[in-house]
Amino acid sequence: MCTKLQNQDPGHVRDIAFLVFPEFQIQDLAGPLAAFETASGLAGEPAYRCQVVSADGGGVRSSAGLEVVTSVIQPEPYDTLVVAGSVVSSGSLKFPTMNVPLRAAADNGTRRIASVCTGAFALAAAGLLDGRRATTHWRHALQLQREFPRVKVDGERIFTKDGDRWTSAGITAGIDLALAMIEEDLGAELARATAQMLVVYHRRTGNQSQFSALSDMEPESDRIRDVLTYMREHLHESLSTERLASVACLSPRQFGRAFLADTGETPAKAVERLRVEVALQLVERAGEPIELIAHRVGFTDPERMRRAFLRVVGHPPQSVRRMAMREAGVAA
Repeated sequence: MCTKLQNQDPGHVRDIAFLVFPEFQIQDLAGPLAAFETASGLAGEPAYRCQVVSADGGGVRSSAGLEVVTSVIQPEPYDTLVVAGSVVSSGSLKFPTMNVPLRAAADNGTRRIASVCTGAFALAAAGLLDGRRATTHWRHALQLQREFPRVKVDGERIFTKDGDRWTSAGITAGIDLALAMIEEDLGAELARATAQMLVVYHRRTGNQSQFSALSDMEPESDRIRDVLTYMREHLHESLSTERLASVACLSPRQFGRAFLADTGETPAKAVERLRVEVALQLVERAGEPIELIAHRVGFTDPERMRRAFLRVVGHPPQSVRRMAMREAGVAA
């Protein structure tokens, strides 16, 4: 039997509405919804009342083929409105027209408006992120910035909060966003208990870096592609901006601007991320000492690698190795 925790705001039931549309990503809905549902069950009395809404109501088919039954989004204010994201194919992001209901939610007193993953594009299209910090999945951050230059896009963060607007990266980051909201509403103890019930290792902070597969990135520019290849082949060496700029045959200033425009990363962050990606695979194999791995991938000492792992992965190398060993034991 689950232990009930005291609701910090007894008697106050918050209405949480999840706005979906045809071809939405089912996990963008299911993860955060489960977090609010679990928190409400753990509280001393009901804390959240969740519902799924759409522009027209009725059944709405997700990209996975699963259809969910929805209510028509209401003009009355909700406590929190969360917009799901969609699966992206062929580099295009297509949302049905949701500007009217989203703007109405912003005007009618809805306390928080949030998005998961590419749902940020819907908020931006409705003008709800103008002048605000926002994030989305790292793969689409540059596109969000290009299409909506008035939005202050930060493709690094797991989630952001700017006033009453919350945005998050993809799928699991939506759970982190929901847990942060639960902590804001009901306290850290209940948020931790919710994370444990969801079997989430811990609630990641919003400023933790998204773990992007930079090693698979193929920039449009041949110069930047050549630099990424050079990085991968020389990770164990010192890779200063000046050295990488010479590979691209550009001045350091020109190179820095071109690299950021093509990858969404600064050269220094890209080098760190590539080193972490390679080190992560070696750490999970549990063969080499972590100190040796740090030197193999170009970190000057294990402490630098530890700090980089915390920024990118969210766990130090030792914890990653322990988790990998536990998973291997379970599989065996």
